[in-house]
Amino acid sequence: MKIREIKENKKRYLSLLLLADEQENMIDRYLNRGTLYVLEEENRIKGECLVTDEGNGVLEIKNIAVFPEYQRQGYGKALVDFIVWTYRPHYSILQVGTGDSPLTVPFYEKCGFIRSHSLSRFFVDYYDHPIFECGVQLVDMVYLQRRL
Repeated sequence: MKIREIKENKKRYLSLLLLADEQENMIDRYLNRGTLYVLEEENRIKGECLVTDEGNGVLEIKNIAVFPEYQRQGYGKALVDFIVWTYRPHYSILQVGTGDSPLTVPFYEKCGFIRSHSLSRFFVDYYDHPIFECGVQLVDMVYLQRRL
């Protein structure tokens, strides 16, 4: 398994980025200011993670995705562990904002994150269409944090 930083032409990974954030103009808000990593194994890209510096010692995972055929095989956790190991000397908190979904929140909790706060109506106010996960409409953005 190899994780490498992508410094140029980040948009070529758009199909993977859209798995985690299904509206391209929302990805455009953080893509160029973030650091993008891809996880490869056997010469195939399995997943990606994009992080941004939010100031005051806070690093945020803005986008993390694993292709469906490789999910539940430890690649997402490997990406989180890589981010923790890489950024621990430089940041005090790693946070992520996500929908309050039974798919994503338990994943982050298993990775050591705890609920911090939420942004009311984020998915309703900032997306041009309703976002559903597991048959439930996402409304609020839930933030989870982990001390580094």
